[in-house]
Amino acid sequence: MRETPEELAALQDLLDASLARSTAHLRSIVAGRTMTAADLVATLTGMCTLALSTVTASGEPRISGVDGHFLHGRWHFGTARTAAKARHLAARPAASAAHMRGEELGVFTHGTAEEVKPSGEDWPELLEYLREHYGKDAFDWENEVVYYRLRPHWMTVYAA
Repeated sequence: MRETPEELAALQDLLDASLARSTAHLRSIVAGRTMTAADLVATLTGMCTLALSTVTASGEPRISGVDGHFLHGRWHFGTARTAAKARHLAARPAASAAHMRGEELGVFTHGTAEEVKPSGEDWPELLEYLREHYGKDAFDWENEVVYYRLRPHWMTVYAA
């Protein structure tokens, strides 16, 4: 677990506020079947496959799979700098992500994707984590791939 107490509190606030402003239909499904922030970060360890939705220039949704890493209470994911989703996010950073494990777990997030730049202060920690996961020489980390952090404005969890 890499989250600070402040990050856990902010994640819990987000989960609570998101559920409170959800539709009655969603609340009826999720009520009593959710997780605390602490339980969520303990569950979302390692790489979690995400269905990531971006938006084309003509407003059409596009969905694709990415490797998601839940760090500091937020999803982090990467793609090739030449991928369509990288172009979409550069122009229109709104994105949604879903991580599902059969009927047992669903984590649904809407937010804004922001590039984690190699010159940024949080890049060294992320790079160290990614090298541990993928291997030190898996990619040209600063030129071949681009990494994003999904800054959530809404997130809910279904846990059976």
